[in-house]
Amino acid sequence: MGQITATEVSKLRKATGAGMMDCKKALEETNGNFDKAIEIIRKKGQLIANKRADREASEGVVIAKVSDDNRRGAMIVLNCETDFVAKNESFVGFAYSILDKAISEEPSDLNELKKLEIGDRTIDEKVVEQIGVIGEKISLSGYEKLEAESVTAYIHPGNKLASMVGLNIKDLQPQIGKDMAMQIAAMNPVAVDKEDVPQEIIDKELEIGKEQAMREGKPENLLEKIAMGKLGKFYKESTLMNQEFIKDNKKTVRQFLQEYNKNLTITGFKRFSLTD
Repeated sequence: MGQITATEVSKLRKATGAGMMDCKKALEETNGNFDKAIEIIRKKGQLIANKRADREASEGVVIAKVSDDNRRGAMIVLNCETDFVAKNESFVGFAYSILDKAISEEPSDLNELKKLEIGDRTIDEKVVEQIGVIGEKISLSGYEKLEAESVTAYIHPGNKLASMVGLNIKDLQPQIGKDMAMQIAAMNPVAVDKEDVPQEIIDKELEIGKEQAMREGKPENLLEKIAMGKLGKFYKESTLMNQEFIKDNKKTVRQFLQEYNKNLTITGFKRFSLTD
């Protein structure tokens, strides 16, 4: 077997992301055959993935971005086992390579995203490779997309929380979208407005309201009225357009938007947090 050169090791590392020693050993094992060395590294990743399948991957990153025309946004969740890995530059870079593919290809759901290719491998296969490189369980667990006349993405410092918001008017002042995305990140609304709240959530809130009133000893004939009052409070606290604006609690989000443009409204939003 000939001497394995540093150039060959570096080339394999660039192709796989594996450590220098792993690359050197793979090349030595295959007598310098580059393609076979890649397969060894990938098999190592699959072996580690199988061994760590039952481990909990509750750390990771949540990242989001928008297209160049600001009309499309995408968000992904890439999990790992430890915060140490979540902060690793290579891990974060890998997450962004997936996010870039999501923006450019617009997959319909998470399964479709996993089937897209980065280089000559699917994202699913790339995730397995990274398990071999990093030595932790890694999973691509979340993907959301959003389309609107104007989309803004926000990533909270630390990459544990991200949000996206869609507005119905394009070419807005950037701060408008940023303020709304930060509102969503901070206040975690359940819907854009009252009429968007799913019926099962409304029914649950009414039931909770009645139970609370009963425990407080309220008359039975007033339970429905009291529950409706509590539902109104829920709408104010949990629907985006009716929430107090985080930068000025004397006005609602709706009032803030309409002061800027009376026709401006929010068409949709997405939010994900690893810490909720």
